[in-house]
Amino acid sequence: MTPRPGREYWYRFYAGGEASATGRTVTAPAFGRAPAQLRFCFVSCSQFEHGYFTAYKRILEDDPAFVVHVGDYIYEYGTDVYKAGSGNVRHHVGGETMTLADYRQRYGQYHSDADLLEARRLVPFITTPDDHEIENNYANLISEVDTEPDQDPAVFAQRRAAAYQAYWEWMPMRRAQRAHNGSIQLFRELSMGDLAGVVVGDTRQFRTDQPCDDTFNSVCAGMDDPAQTLPGLPQERWLIDRMARSRSRWKILAQQVQMAQEDFKEGPDQGYNTDSWDGYKQSRNRVLGGLQRAGVGNAVVLTGDVHQHYAADLKANYADPQSPIVASELVGTSITSGGDGNDNVQEAALRENPWIKYNANRRGYVRCTLSRSQYQADFRTLPFVSKPDAPAATAASFVLEDGRPGLQRA
Repeated sequence: MTPRPGREYWYRFYAGGEASATGRTVTAPAFGRAPAQLRFCFVSCSQFEHGYFTAYKRILEDDPAFVVHVGDYIYEYGTDVYKAGSGNVRHHVGGETMTLADYRQRYGQYHSDADLLEARRLVPFITTPDDHEIENNYANLISEVDTEPDQDPAVFAQRRAAAYQAYWEWMPMRRAQRAHNGSIQLFRELSMGDLAGVVVGDTRQFRTDQPCDDTFNSVCAGMDDPAQTLPGLPQERWLIDRMARSRSRWKILAQQVQMAQEDFKEGPDQGYNTDSWDGYKQSRNRVLGGLQRAGVGNAVVLTGDVHQHYAADLKANYADPQSPIVASELVGTSITSGGDGNDNVQEAALRENPWIKYNANRRGYVRCTLSRSQYQADFRTLPFVSKPDAPAATAASFVLEDGRPGLQRA
């Protein structure tokens, strides 16, 4: 049977004499038949040990058309290696994930969470991994510097291949994305009728190594090296091309790490997260400058990784004060990673980086509601994840108006 666009389907699987629970999905609308309004949610960073996945339950209450997960769906660490600020409330089974059996077991454990399982059963997911589905801060075929056996490049290549294979097995990926020969095809394009187009990026598999020895809150000459690339040069060109060719009203890029520049040191000193686009400034300039030259409007970037909410405008070149706004970035906080969080705001970072409009440090997700005239982002937060069944509330809302660059507070 060939699925029809814009239609609800119910399905189940049979294997080994057992039947799965009945699942539900909805296919994307055909171009020219987009709904007057589209709602979806995006999430990231769901560390099993740090809390309960209640945010997925609250997302179901929002009745989204789909969920976008921009990375760190699982974490690779052994039992209690990565501690939440208030202590871990659940515990990984087994040690650091290294083999295919390890990764399969870890995905199985994460799907023992009832709220995640129900969300996966009832809502279609668009997914792309960040680092923890493989190993923290890996870059291409370069492992994190530590004392593990995968300091040997051949060992890390085997580990990465196992991780990609398990990811493809457990996540809703098409056959074209199947892991093969140690790689996986992650960057792709998905159309939601003529209202929204979703371009999915991959900022891990093809990147050059992090500059500054991958030291957080640092600065070095390597950050401005034009040879540095975050998505790889072919994907840089592909991202610009697909966004430029899109006929959708809203052009959405779902990717993993923060794109907006963020100097963490107030005053003349500088410090950056070199694992993000800040470590690859010329790569960022090529992508955002390419979107500007192509005249791409209504571009929105969805990001995770940093366990905090951010709303920021993206400039073609942050070194130029007169550089125009090319797109806007919505950074979603974690589902659980970091534990309950708090109500602290990085006021110094907001002052130092005026293009950043909002910051919050609770757990949660972002709810996006699109129409032809505007894109609204609601930053949803939960007061705790250390216990199940927390409520969710909207901490802040921002809108983008059709044809008008820059986020506005709703």
